[in-house]
Amino acid sequence: MVDIEALRTQPELTGENVLLTQLDETYFEHAWRALGDPEVIRFTGTHTKFTEEQIRRFLASRPGLDDRADYAILRKEDRAYLGDVVLSGIDEDNRSGAFRIALTGPEIFGKGYGTEATKLLLAYAFDVVGLHRVSLEVFDYNPRAQRAYEKAGFVREGLQREALWWDGEWHDVITMAILKNDPRP
Repeated sequence: MVDIEALRTQPELTGENVLLTQLDETYFEHAWRALGDPEVIRFTGTHTKFTEEQIRRFLASRPGLDDRADYAILRKEDRAYLGDVVLSGIDEDNRSGAFRIALTGPEIFGKGYGTEATKLLLAYAFDVVGLHRVSLEVFDYNPRAQRAYEKAGFVREGLQREALWWDGEWHDVITMAILKNDPRP
C-alpha cells in the first residue's frame, strides 16, 4: 500500500554529504538560475521557456502534495543548493512512480551529489512511501547520468528511438527502472 501521508508531509532526508528538503518558493533564485544554464536545459531536454511567475507559482505549489515529492538537494556542510530531485507520477494501484533529478550546473556534476540524492530518494520511495517500482528516462547524450543511475541500481529496460529533437538532430531516450527488491548498491 502506498503511504500518501508520507508524500504529503515529505520528511527531510539526510545523507552523508547531502540533505533533501521540501522544494518550495524559497529556492526560486537557485531554480531560476539553473533554468538559465544551457547544459542544465540540454540534460533535461527542456524546450519550454518559463517565466519567473510560472516558476514562482510552481515552487509555491509543491508543499503538501499527495501524488509526488519534490525535494531541494542541499550540500549538508553549508546548505548550498545543488539542484532538485523528484518522485512523481505515483500510481497507487501499481505502486510505481517516476524519478527525475536536475543538478544546478557543471560545477556540481561528477562530485557524487546526484548519486547520493538518488539513493536517498529511492530509500524513501521504497521504504517509506511503499512503492514497488521507480522508473526514469535519460537522453542518449548523457552517459554520465546513465552511469550514475546504474550505480544507484537502475536497470536499462528500453529505448525510445529518436524521441527527442535537440539542436537540429534526433536523440534516443533510454528508459531505466529499479524495483524494490533489486540490489541497491
